[in-house]
Amino acid sequence: MKPVITPAESARLDATATEPVHVLMERAGLGVALAAVEMGARYGTAVRVLAGPGNNGGDGYVAARHLARRGVDVTVHGLGYPRGESAARLAARAAVEAGVRTTKLGPPQPADLLIDAVFGAGFRGELPEAVAAWTREDTPVLAVDVPSGLDAATGEVRGASFTAARTVTFHALKLGHLLGEGPDRCGEVAVHDIGLPPYPVPPHLAPAGGPELLLCEDRDAPLPTPARTAHKWSRGGVLVVGGSPGITGAPLLAATAALNSGAGAAAIACPGGLAAIFEAATPGVMTVPVGSGQRFDPADAADLLDRAGRYGVIALGPGLGADQAKFVEAIVSGWRGKLVIDADGLNALPPPPVLVDRPGETILTPHAGEFRRIAGAEPTYRNAAEHAARSRATVVLKGNPTFVLGGERWVVTSGGPELASIGTGDVLTGMVAAFWAQGLGAETAARSAAHHHGRAGARLARQDTVTAERLAAGLGRLAR
Repeated sequence: MKPVITPAESARLDATATEPVHVLMERAGLGVALAAVEMGARYGTAVRVLAGPGNNGGDGYVAARHLARRGVDVTVHGLGYPRGESAARLAARAAVEAGVRTTKLGPPQPADLLIDAVFGAGFRGELPEAVAAWTREDTPVLAVDVPSGLDAATGEVRGASFTAARTVTFHALKLGHLLGEGPDRCGEVAVHDIGLPPYPVPPHLAPAGGPELLLCEDRDAPLPTPARTAHKWSRGGVLVVGGSPGITGAPLLAATAALNSGAGAAAIACPGGLAAIFEAATPGVMTVPVGSGQRFDPADAADLLDRAGRYGVIALGPGLGADQAKFVEAIVSGWRGKLVIDADGLNALPPPPVLVDRPGETILTPHAGEFRRIAGAEPTYRNAAEHAARSRATVVLKGNPTFVLGGERWVVTSGGPELASIGTGDVLTGMVAAFWAQGLGAETAARSAAHHHGRAGARLARQDTVTAERLAAGLGRLAR
């Protein structure tokens, strides 16, 4: 796991450092210089460093000094000279004494590489025009901490901003690297160690303490491991409740994904009038017909719950259809086991007290629009964390990135635009239910499913066009 922190937390950590600022700045600037070398800065290469008057600019002056010693043709263009006897002023003086050319920031000049050391994580607002003019140059950019113009707290851009090929940040990722326009503006982000103490990451992250978010990596997304003596029911059964005219594919995708994610058994509980469609679709998915019509009736809920006992998890909602509030409330309040609610199940979800009072655990998997409807709030990770706490549920706020909120707050960045295709959310629902049915905890199952869903989509995109059907069929190969 990697911590993701706010700019305010970053400033606090800097202020509590036991080593002098100029020592930390020297290490940071060296990291920037090494990144510049990796980007092609060598003897005779023209590198222009845009340096602000603060510590971010100080990092730029240190980098310029190291590059000059390697024979790089480096010039620092300063937006004001560092004041007083600050660490940045000392860094600027050392660069000048080492023979680095410095000049006042003026019109853009041609270069092979541009190092953006103007403003750091504390920047808000819009860039001055003298800096904004450089953002329009077609020159590769290496950003220090965050690209200038990007809000490190939100990922928002107001006006002009640099778009970096690479960003070197320090100590920990900032929110702006992952949110909003951050992923498009920052390029490849590297966290450079400058010798601050390791950031404490508690095993159970409470909203009031620890880093703002945890970044999910492969090691944070375990896959279920079946026992040697496992049989189909001990490996976990998933019952997908859904299906209505015109959207029978959604529950099929979820059930297929559950099987291909390791569930020992998967079935679709569907309106009886549609059972023939599901029975003919795939031999591996069982069918549990309920009632005789083509839509669920609230009176069907009791029969469905009586027949659901063998299944460890119910996934409620894929292809359920509109106007199913009474049926959904009956399932939510009557099912005592693990419940994943998605799609039309979310659209018909009763107010949070029903979730709070239900005897089993719940995972909600809304996209942005569904979250607005169920929470009455904007789809931010903070609002989703609050909704998770109010409803005693794990919330998977789908998007790019995806957030998994509960007792811990995780961000998942493995997914990409290839997953912006109809039905891929149903595949994720099946994966979440399958991982949960096989014994992972609710939050771990949600986090692992979101991570491997993204990985599977990326791998499939390198081979073929991503469709939900191809994704669900290939999970056994793609998600590992």
